[in-house]
Amino acid sequence: MTVTENNTTSMRKLVLDKNTINDGKGTYRVFKRIQDIILSLLGLILLSPLLIITALIVFFECPKASPIFVQDRIGKNGRVFRFYKFRSMIPDAEAHLDELLDQNEMEGHAFKMKNDPRITKVGRFLRKTSIDELPQLINVLKGDMSIVGPSPPLPREVEKYDEYELQRLYVTPGLTCYWQTTPNRNDMTFEEWLQMDLEYIEDRNLKTDWSIILGTFFAVLDMNGI
Repeated sequence: MTVTENNTTSMRKLVLDKNTINDGKGTYRVFKRIQDIILSLLGLILLSPLLIITALIVFFECPKASPIFVQDRIGKNGRVFRFYKFRSMIPDAEAHLDELLDQNEMEGHAFKMKNDPRITKVGRFLRKTSIDELPQLINVLKGDMSIVGPSPPLPREVEKYDEYELQRLYVTPGLTCYWQTTPNRNDMTFEEWLQMDLEYIEDRNLKTDWSIILGTFFAVLDMNGI
């Protein structure tokens, strides 16, 4: 892996060797996939009562829409996959996005808004507790995602990526990564978020993954969801 420094900015610019990333760390990737299968299966089984109850509550709040929100996301090497999460917004939320873009609270390509008016009452609680993310365990089991990895971006976001930002797509996206364990993450810029993702891709190993998993667990207990 090749890393270069750019002294024109205060932030280290990481240039990753895609071939080294894809060809190297073979043993780690095998163990990571085994770990993903075991953890996602255990999660789906042990949390099945919570998943069922949550689905019913979301359905009763928005009976005209599926409790599971399905969306196209971009995975490793630009592959499109179907992404699952509990519905936390009104059914036609995507149609109203353009009306809110000027209120985006994150610099860069991602859209973040703390008081997004499209979020439902139940959805606000689901986001606060991160329960809305649990259906992504299905994505992990299918291999679309991993437990740990960069958050999968939307196609409209990736369309705006430059060559440097496309490095986020060198590895399988995940449920959680460094950004989700950072206390002030909602105040961070997209550039800082990207930096964390690239640092993870550079340094990833099982020890780092478990450090992030434990950090995410405590962040969820703190109800510091997005």
